[in-house]
Amino acid sequence: MNKKVIAGLVVLAGIIGISGVVESKKEHEANKIPTVGVLQFMKHPALDAINQGINDELAKEGYHKGKNIKIDFQNAQGDQSNLKTMATRFSSEHADISVGIATPSAIALANTIKNKPVIFSAVSDPIGSKLLKDEQKPDRNITGVSDKAPLPGQLKLMQKFVPNMKTMGVIYTSSDDSASTEAKQMIKLVEAAGIKVKTYTITSSNDLNQTSQQMVANHQVDAVFVPTDNTIAGAMPTLIKIPMLRKSQYSLLLIQWFQLGVSRLIQLISMN
Repeated sequence: MNKKVIAGLVVLAGIIGISGVVESKKEHEANKIPTVGVLQFMKHPALDAINQGINDELAKEGYHKGKNIKIDFQNAQGDQSNLKTMATRFSSEHADISVGIATPSAIALANTIKNKPVIFSAVSDPIGSKLLKDEQKPDRNITGVSDKAPLPGQLKLMQKFVPNMKTMGVIYTSSDDSASTEAKQMIKLVEAAGIKVKTYTITSSNDLNQTSQQMVANHQVDAVFVPTDNTIAGAMPTLIKIPMLRKSQYSLLLIQWFQLGVSRLIQLISMN
């Protein structure tokens, strides 16, 4: 056979082979379903509600888990050491979007994933946590919803319940950046109102019982403020079983996150 003909056939076969690979890749990409990684710091009703809200709202928009979307849910069970491993898992599986529920989860994802969208939720202070530099104009692959508390309103409400309040106890986890920031902001407001403050910190939920007992001993405080603190939230039964607190009047402020912030997640999934 003429050498030119043979060479031509080889080239043609190569072109056909490349075309087949390209078409196969296009077909694979067309059939690929989006993957959403959800990293929750710990089990808690408020955090569980966020995860449930994500699943429910995605379903309303036509995204059904196991059919046309993959949702990889991971729960760190309150253990900081699990967060890096779980965040790396999302990065390795090339999750199209990763959602961090609570500040520690969001920070772990932000530190690990640089080229895909990261969405935070239940983060009280995204700037203080170094997730954002500007809440109005996110400057990298991170955005989300903050649960920053209305502190002035909370203080006024506490004063209505305890009109003769002279000393407030503030307890929070020292390693939780968002909780620390919120506690310090409340302390400034309380002191400006002419009320004394006694501050107590814990390093883990194991410290909560002893520290809270110390806080309320001999009626040292008239009221107790707990910022948005994941560690204390997960161990709240320990705090409220203290006799002095159990006999007191309470006001419970609950922010329901079930439907909040999901629209941004839907938009990002649709873009990918």
